[in-house]
Amino acid sequence: ETGGAFDVTVGSLVNLWNFGPEQYDERVPSDELLQQTARRVGDGLFEARLDPPALKKLHPGVYVDLSAIAKGYGVDVVADFLKNQEVAHYMVEIGGEVRTRDLRGDGQPWRMGIETPTDSGRGIQTVLHLSDAALATSGDYRNFFEIDGRRFSHVVDPRTGRPIEHGLASVSVIAEHCIDADAYATALMVLGPEAGYNWALSRDMAVLMIIRDGENFIEKSTPGFDLFRKSTIQPEDSP
Repeated sequence: ETGGAFDVTVGSLVNLWNFGPEQYDERVPSDELLQQTARRVGDGLFEARLDPPALKKLHPGVYVDLSAIAKGYGVDVVADFLKNQEVAHYMVEIGGEVRTRDLRGDGQPWRMGIETPTDSGRGIQTVLHLSDAALATSGDYRNFFEIDGRRFSHVVDPRTGRPIEHGLASVSVIAEHCIDADAYATALMVLGPEAGYNWALSRDMAVLMIIRDGENFIEKSTPGFDLFRKSTIQPEDSP
């Protein structure tokens, strides 16, 4: 669906850039090592079976990395459990990914803050009213390294084998299920502020992109996202 921008076999490349559990001596891998590793990446290198559930590697070096959907999946599992227990109002959050049902107990909407994507400190970029929906954010501002003024993000493009280098700092996606929001947020981070925005717009997705502009940030949102946004942050919204 994303033309390879989202690919769970990216794990070998994530490890190669030292953002995964396996560590390498070189902080920035050589072109030769990148090319060798890229041969183990691609959604055609494994098969999925639903009944009974199983994955089959078609190349012994394939490394499946599900971290881009794991938190969203966990949120959905908890949310569905609560729904099955007939809990009428809830907000489930795991690692910043959330899903809500109905309103809060006091009849007010759930208020969700989207973080300003700064490298140091924490602040609220915008606040949403969220009800019967899920929200996930992907960004490059928490896990990265710099060498000679060049920034290397933990978000690796499976198509190039390299960390993204465009100005997109974070992407927030609202969807019915958190696993979808989680996956799409990662995919849009890879696609970037132009191709990613147009891709989301063509699918009527609710998306907020925060783009670096020197020392400042530019917001780029779809009409679907703006339906959830509050115009101002109320005092009770502050941390």
